[in-house]
Amino acid sequence: MDDLARLIDDPHTGIDAIGAHLDGLDGAGRWRAVGGLDRDRQRLLYEKAAHAAPLTLADFAGDAAPRTEVIHDGRNTLPLPTPLRRFQKRFCWPAVGRERLFGYNEGPTRRVIGPGYFVAVATAGRPHWTARGAVVIDYFQVPDAEVAPGWPRVVDNHHRLQRLVYAGTRDFMRRASRHVTVGAAWKGERPLDHYFVLCRQA
Repeated sequence: MDDLARLIDDPHTGIDAIGAHLDGLDGAGRWRAVGGLDRDRQRLLYEKAAHAAPLTLADFAGDAAPRTEVIHDGRNTLPLPTPLRRFQKRFCWPAVGRERLFGYNEGPTRRVIGPGYFVAVATAGRPHWTARGAVVIDYFQVPDAEVAPGWPRVVDNHHRLQRLVYAGTRDFMRRASRHVTVGAAWKGERPLDHYFVLCRQA
């Protein structure tokens, strides 16, 4: 068992200590640590992260220029072979404004299922959402303006096989550290007990 797993498993260890541990690792070490978390530990991490400082949209895209891609490596808990649980969420600010982020999912299933476009927004003003996380990745919405150069064509999430994975879904996000976030998936208003971790590359 590695250090991160021990911290998550310890009922006396809070999210601040977990965040400090992750912040003390370099990028490669941080991804090795979070990329190996199974469902139980991702669930525990999400629960502990309820006590972290709230996320902002800038935690996902920083001060990147508009329509500039920012990549987060991810691992989810879907019942798939391990290589298919690895993916990336790619974010960008729109050309105008910083009240939302555009993004899509990149990975080995993208060419079969589709890009799973989304819009990320703050949950402030919606108390039942804010309790789940300060930022929601919302698949009910897709970008309505230009995205980053080179991204796939924007299609809604009822398009072909995407409807089986993304349609009607929202991911609620919490902070684990400066670079790491943890999300829980909901279908409409129903929690799915599926989780994922994201680790920002830069």
